[in-house]
Amino acid sequence: MVMLSRAAINEIGFASVGENVQISDRASFYNTANIALGNNVRIDDFCVLAAGVGGIVIGNYVHIAVAATLIGSGGITMADFSGLSSRVSIYSSSDDYSGATMTNPMVPREYTGVVHADVYLGRHVIVGSGSVILPGVTLEDGVAVGALSLVTKDCKEFGIYSGNPARRISERKRDLLELEKVFLLSVGQ
Repeated sequence: MVMLSRAAINEIGFASVGENVQISDRASFYNTANIALGNNVRIDDFCVLAAGVGGIVIGNYVHIAVAATLIGSGGITMADFSGLSSRVSIYSSSDDYSGATMTNPMVPREYTGVVHADVYLGRHVIVGSGSVILPGVTLEDGVAVGALSLVTKDCKEFGIYSGNPARRISERKRDLLELEKVFLLSVGQ
């Protein structure tokens, strides 16, 4: 994986870029003026971040793995220490699949029923490979989502969720909160 130089990252035109940001030269970005990247962020090969009006905000110490996608007109926020495994898709917009309206971006808006709603991933959220998160969902701090899950509703803090649709199957330990404190002290924060 070849990472872009800081000069190349600055040329992309992001709203803001923190320190120690690593971006693959094979990642794609759209509407970059609405994308903000924190410190210590890594975005791997074949990721697509397409920001709409609501923008995309990536916190500190965030990893977005190979072929992950963040798309939509609603806002998408990934808080500090959150991460996406490979092939995770986050949508802040979705067509109406009921048949009451037409679909696809080539049809004028007045004939479609696209829904736009913000998506929020809290601190220490981890989303397993191949999972899909739909518009309007909040994953509270510490949530873990198992691989191949479909997240259609909010997930409460420190729960482990899995399935289609995702449901809470277990509790997640909170030990990582103490490790965060030790880590941040070790890096002078």
